[in-house]
Amino acid sequence: MSQLLYVGVDLGGTAIKVGLCNASGDLLRTHEGPTEAAGGAETVLNNIAVYVKELVPPGTSEWDAVAGVGIGIAGFLNIPEGIINFSPNLPFKNVPVKQIMEEKLGKPVKINNDANVAALGEAWGGAGKGVANCVCYTLGTGVGGGIILNDRLIEGSTGMAGELGHMSVVPDLEAIQCGCGKMGCLETVSSATGIIKMARDAVARGDRTSLSLLENGVNEAKEVFDAAKNGDEVAQRIVSRAAFYLGKSLAAVAVVVNPQRFILGGGVSKAGEFLFAQIREVFQKLTPSNAQDGVEIVAAELGNNAGVVGAAGLFLRA
Repeated sequence: MSQLLYVGVDLGGTAIKVGLCNASGDLLRTHEGPTEAAGGAETVLNNIAVYVKELVPPGTSEWDAVAGVGIGIAGFLNIPEGIINFSPNLPFKNVPVKQIMEEKLGKPVKINNDANVAALGEAWGGAGKGVANCVCYTLGTGVGGGIILNDRLIEGSTGMAGELGHMSVVPDLEAIQCGCGKMGCLETVSSATGIIKMARDAVARGDRTSLSLLENGVNEAKEVFDAAKNGDEVAQRIVSRAAFYLGKSLAAVAVVVNPQRFILGGGVSKAGEFLFAQIREVFQKLTPSNAQDGVEIVAAELGNNAGVVGAAGLFLRA
C-alpha cells in the first residue's frame, strides 16, 4: 500500500474510539472499546494500544502505511512535549503520553486538546473540507472551539488558542460566573448547560412557560428549543439570548482571524435553522461588511466521528 494512513484516537472518560483515515481526511473505519479509567493511566494507555492494533493489525500493509497516531484528550496538556498535566475525567497527572505510546506502538504520536481535534476533524474531513480558513464551535455541555488558519490548527503559546467558550461576551450586569472562574463567558449562555440553567431560573421565578409543566423539570436544551419552536415566549427569549451572544462572539472572531466559514457542531447545533438564522442575523448586524462578505455559518457534518478524524489529522493539519 503506497498511500500513507493516519490513526486518530478520541480518548473519553468511558470509551476510547479509534479511526483510520487516509491523507485526504476520509474516515475508512472505526473501532471502539471501554476506557477502564478506574484501572489507572497504564490500563488506559494499554487499552489505546490494543484498540489501535485491533483497528490496524501489525504486520499488514496497512500497518506499514500508518505514518502516525494522533490522540485527542480533554484536559490541560503540554502539547509540544506530549504530556497530560491533568485531565478531569481520566487518571492522568503529568503523564508523558506521547513517549509512552510511541514505545507501545512504534509509531510517531501527537496529542492535542479534544476540542481542537474535533475542530480539526471538521476542517479536514467535514464541513470545512477544502476551506483554508475556518473557525469551529462545539456547542455541548460547554462551548469548545478551534481555529484553522491557512490549513493549520492554531494552538497558541500554551495551547489555549481557540477556547471560544471563554470569551467574555456577557455584560457585567447580566454576567454569571463560569466554571472557569471568570464572569460573563459565552459558555454561560450558549452551551446546553447555560440554556438549561436559564430555563430552570425562569421556572423558579414563576414565569409563565410550558417548561414548568415538564414532569422532571428541564434537563435537556432540546426541551427548551422544542418549546420555543412551539411558540413558548419564555423559551424563545432564552434561545434568542443564546443566539445573540453566539453571533456576538462570531463577530468578534471575524475581525480577528477573518475566516471563510464558521462551523457549529455539538448537541445545541441540532436545533438547526431555527437557531442558525438568529445567529446569522446578529452576526450581520455586528460585523463590518468587509469581515462578513462571503462568510458562511454552517452546521458540522461529522458528529461523533469528528474527534477521531481530527486526531488523525494532527500529522497533516497541525
